[in-house]
Amino acid sequence: MANPKNTAELAVLKDKFQEASSIVLTEYRGLTVGQLQELRGELGFDVEYHVAKNTLVKIAASENGMEGLDELLTGPTAVAFIKGEAVDAAKVMKKFNKAHDAFVIKGGYMDGNVLSAAQVDAIAEMDNRETTLAKIAGAFQGSLAKAAGLFQAPASKTARLVAALQDKQGEAA
Repeated sequence: MANPKNTAELAVLKDKFQEASSIVLTEYRGLTVGQLQELRGELGFDVEYHVAKNTLVKIAASENGMEGLDELLTGPTAVAFIKGEAVDAAKVMKKFNKAHDAFVIKGGYMDGNVLSAAQVDAIAEMDNRETTLAKIAGAFQGSLAKAAGLFQAPASKTARLVAALQDKQGEAA
């Protein structure tokens, strides 16, 4: 018969996997409770950092259609369930990893694909959605300013020509 505590934990994990848009698996061995709380605070509200048994994580992931995580689930594992921007969460974890050698990013899962630790690191190097949209808007604004200058040029040339003709007529008179 299944342990009721494990059964309840499995149900919680299944729900978290369903709600998450992506996950990152980490090893936390050697970190203090205070350091884990610091990480949770830095991750924000869109990310839930959860310590769980590997067996339960394997079952919950499998039941949610996430296959291929088994090789990442060795040693003490914590799962970052990301509901929001994966880039932002990856940036926080990468920064935390630099400050705490004991924190190890094992890999993750996003858009139906298993991610290696290197791929999670590469995601951390990307711009987040807001930054990308701001860059695109800036590029459009620059292009629109150039176009406005080009459209305005013939009108200003015409105005200068008319003014020159008026000056010439004024001299002739």
